[in-house]
Amino acid sequence: STCACVEYYGKALESLIKQVKIMSIHGKMKHKRNKIFTEFRKLPGGILVCTDVMARGIDIPEVHWVLQYDPPSSASAFVHRCGRTARIGHVGSALVFLLPMEESYINFLSINQKCPMQEMKPQTNVLDLLPKLQSMALADRAVFEKGMKAFVSYVQAYAKHECNLIFRIKDLDFASLAKGFALLKMPKMPELRGKCFPDFTPVTVNTDSISFKDKNREKQRQKQLEQQR
Repeated sequence: STCACVEYYGKALESLIKQVKIMSIHGKMKHKRNKIFTEFRKLPGGILVCTDVMARGIDIPEVHWVLQYDPPSSASAFVHRCGRTARIGHVGSALVFLLPMEESYINFLSINQKCPMQEMKPQTNVLDLLPKLQSMALADRAVFEKGMKAFVSYVQAYAKHECNLIFRIKDLDFASLAKGFALLKMPKMPELRGKCFPDFTPVTVNTDSISFKDKNREKQRQKQLEQQR
């Protein structure tokens, strides 16, 4: 749903999935976009993590799966996203992830877009990769900060969803969401002000001590910390 989520999950997938080319693209990239798009089209296989910047007006041959991690803010965008696969007589699959409280979105799409869907049962024996993602955040401040920004942007995008009768920000389980983003602590943001999260356990590490792997960025950070002191 957001550029920050693309950057975070793109980085995560690069580390978690080996021997598969992972590329990321979103609206804020401007000049890089065409280059990434062209490179991806030439690949024999791979994964493209993207926002709705790729939802329409583009043609990538032989896309087998479209995974919609976040339900789009407009119903028409859902159909456009699905349309990236099964093009020109080919067969393809599209999957959207929904929380139990969001299931009425299925009926909404069926009526609004004449788009019936079938439930796909959850996969069994799925690996828990969240501890690895937390370890990445502890080892590199860039990953830690990307995760925090992604969470904040996700919550803000959810609050602005077009179908706000289905996607209600007040019903979101922020603790579970933070775990899903592999956060080390809850961020400070207006939507969380005054709330307690007993189901979320922050790490015992002082997150200010997490340094950037990039030595130049870390040097700059230390300089800023010194000025603040």
